[in-house]
Amino acid sequence: MKKILLLVAITLGVYSTQAQNSTEDSPKDGWTKTGNISLLFNQSSFSNWLAGGQNNLAGNLGLNYDFNYVKGAWNWDNKLIASYGLTKIKGQDTQKTDDRLEINSILGKKASQYWYYSAFLNFKTQLDSGFDQDTDVKTTHFFSPAYLQIGPGILWKKSDNLKINISPSTARFIFVHQHFTALGESFGVEQGKTSRFEFGASISAYFKVNLMENVSMENILNLYTNYLEDPQNIDLDYTMNLVMSINKYLSANLSFQTIYDDNAFKGFQIREVFGLGINYGF
Repeated sequence: MKKILLLVAITLGVYSTQAQNSTEDSPKDGWTKTGNISLLFNQSSFSNWLAGGQNNLAGNLGLNYDFNYVKGAWNWDNKLIASYGLTKIKGQDTQKTDDRLEINSILGKKASQYWYYSAFLNFKTQLDSGFDQDTDVKTTHFFSPAYLQIGPGILWKKSDNLKINISPSTARFIFVHQHFTALGESFGVEQGKTSRFEFGASISAYFKVNLMENVSMENILNLYTNYLEDPQNIDLDYTMNLVMSINKYLSANLSFQTIYDDNAFKGFQIREVFGLGINYGF
């Protein structure tokens, strides 16, 4: 955790130095709302193809919505992320490939040029049931598991596209349905219980950049360590969204996510989705 804090401090120092030499206009009071709905398609078809292959069709629907508010020294940033994907391989049942619902909210009161006293909330769960591919046993469903993090901290915000929030005193709750803990521990929740409380430190960072014309990359990073148990095991959730625009409505989209949470799985969980997207911005 000390190395991560040092890295964050160095990063903030570099950007703070750059910020002192820049002259950005202060954001106007009121709401700023931007969003994007995307629908990704992947399809493969084979006929007399000697090298082999299976016909398949996949689709992924996603929503990314920001609604931020500014009033004098107060700043309130909110982000809603939702996505759901299915794939159908010939001869097999339809399988879920993506399922995510996440809400991030940070309230800040300006302390100096780019620094704010802050309070944050992060909530994430999934929308549909998940099943073990080998046993077909249900492993998750809506609000099970669900994660809630809240806490005070300090926010460094250069713009809506570059910000880091540090909270050294974060309360974290994990919720699961009782039937997942009937026979043993599930997602860190003890047998017979439906919730788990943790207390630790968290760091969240957001960085969006235009790599070149019509190519943008969004990075979302969340780190958490539990003071009460194995603080050396840092939970990590990193998402990268790369959008290569073709025109106003079409783009090639790449989404990559990796999660490390030893309460859920002793290793890295990795998800990658790539395809041609139909986009609608609002």
